[in-house]
Amino acid sequence: MPETPMSRRTFLGTAAALPFATRALAGAQAKNIPAGIELFTVRDELTKDLSGTLTAVAKMGYRVVEFYAPYLAWTADKAKEVRKLLDDLGIKCLSTHNNTASFTPDGLRKAIELNQIIGSKCIIMASAGNATTVDAWKAVASQLAETADELRPLGMATGFHNHASEWRPIEGQRPMDVLATNTPRDVVLQFDVGTCVEAGADPIAWIKSNPGRIKSVHCKDWAPGPGKGYAVLFGEGDAPWTRIFDAVENGGGVEYYLIEQEAGPANEQLVRAEKCMANWRRMRG
Repeated sequence: MPETPMSRRTFLGTAAALPFATRALAGAQAKNIPAGIELFTVRDELTKDLSGTLTAVAKMGYRVVEFYAPYLAWTADKAKEVRKLLDDLGIKCLSTHNNTASFTPDGLRKAIELNQIIGSKCIIMASAGNATTVDAWKAVASQLAETADELRPLGMATGFHNHASEWRPIEGQRPMDVLATNTPRDVVLQFDVGTCVEAGADPIAWIKSNPGRIKSVHCKDWAPGPGKGYAVLFGEGDAPWTRIFDAVENGGGVEYYLIEQEAGPANEQLVRAEKCMANWRRMRG
């Protein structure tokens, strides 16, 4: 069949429509980005009753969970039990939150085994310890790069979770910039929003300067003033969430969100988690 030439008007009309079609597609895809929970939010409940707590957050509507450092003490059999529970509840663990023990040779081997069992593809470094110089942060970057090299053949990745201190310059450089510059692009920059806001850094500028690397976001809020700080619930602090969602979903590379709320009475952790999910639904539909 002979080709039918496209008129200039048709071409221009199609070209003009592309940005709107792309935006509509991005909006549709954004609805499929799951909302999860960083389980440190319900840490005391999790310690008392892991099964009951996972069941509770699944009923609230969380579709993803992130286990934090104590999971490394599990046996392989325990991890298999947890995986079965996750599957039964219809939720996933896509990453884990790890302290330095997971990045020793023996610790990494065990972390890999446990993460593979529970379905997690990413071993996130939760803290760099006492890195106080640019050279020390470059050493952290090297460690992350070496870990990435070890995990890549397994279809896994590593990453770094920021805190407020990493946004404050050391020797004229922000540690987060040192890490971003000195690590491969597949090292995830897990973005803790609340700590960025507390430090006075620009969250939108950070996302835009690291396209494709913000694969997971800790949706933790923060606000100044007595009784506030990290005690505020997600969506009730100073973080510009609408702009953050737009940035991470249109270039940032986000694959899932992890709501986190870390301050307040231990016996109200599940209540706060439920309120945070209610705020999520109010903001995201």
